[in-house]
Amino acid sequence: MAIYQETQLQDISRKFQIYGQILHAETCKIGHINETYSATYSQGGTKVRYIHQKLNTGVFKDPLAVMNNVMRVTTHVRQKLEARGATDVTRRALILVPTRAGHSHYQHEAGEIWRTFVFLEGTRSYESVQSPEQAYQAGRAFGDFQNLLADLPADSLTETIPNFHNTRQRFAAFQQAVAADRLDRAAQARAEIDQALAWEGLAGVVLDEMAAGRIPTRITHNDTKFNNVMLDAATGEAMCVVDLDTVMPGSALYDFGDMIRTTTSPTLEDEPDLSKVEMRMPMFEQLARGYLSAAGEFLTPAERAHLAFSGKLITFELGLRFLTDYLCGDTYFRIHRPGHNLDRVRTQFKLVQSIEQQEAAMQRFTDSL
Repeated sequence: MAIYQETQLQDISRKFQIYGQILHAETCKIGHINETYSATYSQGGTKVRYIHQKLNTGVFKDPLAVMNNVMRVTTHVRQKLEARGATDVTRRALILVPTRAGHSHYQHEAGEIWRTFVFLEGTRSYESVQSPEQAYQAGRAFGDFQNLLADLPADSLTETIPNFHNTRQRFAAFQQAVAADRLDRAAQARAEIDQALAWEGLAGVVLDEMAAGRIPTRITHNDTKFNNVMLDAATGEAMCVVDLDTVMPGSALYDFGDMIRTTTSPTLEDEPDLSKVEMRMPMFEQLARGYLSAAGEFLTPAERAHLAFSGKLITFELGLRFLTDYLCGDTYFRIHRPGHNLDRVRTQFKLVQSIEQQEAAMQRFTDSL
């Protein structure tokens, strides 16, 4: 770690209610947005670890709203676990360590926002699902996360990224990009554009159900990748859901749909060999089984009826965003090669097709649980 960072962390460590001496710290690969460190302290003669994290205020324009959400959610989850009589609560819920002044975060004079969490010892994460059992654990972890928050009013949290899953709005932005075609890229993406236009009807399905009151607004995670689930390193049991900066009001279906997208296909989201891209039913079955084991008690009939559809919707939405960015000159998603966003579009759209081909069977399975 650089000298400046070591010196800075020495100062940051004294701002929080940690009563011990910081021995050393190292960068920690948790997410790709914030600056994160694992710090080891000598505390009462024992070595303990904490996570220090600098919030990316370039991405999160209202960091105080983010921290208010995180504090409200982590407190509620911990209280619900304690009421259940759960053991090992400090590994099953993120614990924010308050500052010496009793706040959820420390604001540096330079404007930086720092926060501290208790380190989740004996856990690990994986970049992708390796087995049906892990798919089950992913589903159960996010299902239980939603279940623990089901009685927290959605309007108690701030929508930190407005219209994040407003697929109709995403579709309108795509149409504008096609019409402008300011980089003359539409010709190279003609097949993908035509396919997106053919799927326009997908965009409003969940939005219309929510507007009609049949699908409720809930508190949702909004980034349900498998690497946001910490598993017990010894048993493989899901312990804790992390990376809570996007937790805000939404639909439970958005979370489950993104789980389908990221858990059931064996490929990365930019796989150029489309023959490898498929929705694998064994993975989906275990994902759904795990999710409904925890979320089944609060989901409405309308939510359950759209579980299989949600995977198609969210995969289409992300493909649409990649396509829009490609047409606009790759200004949002980071690319590593020419046409990278177009490769991403093709991968997502192939997965939509695979889900569509199996959607009826997927829904029959969820209906049986």
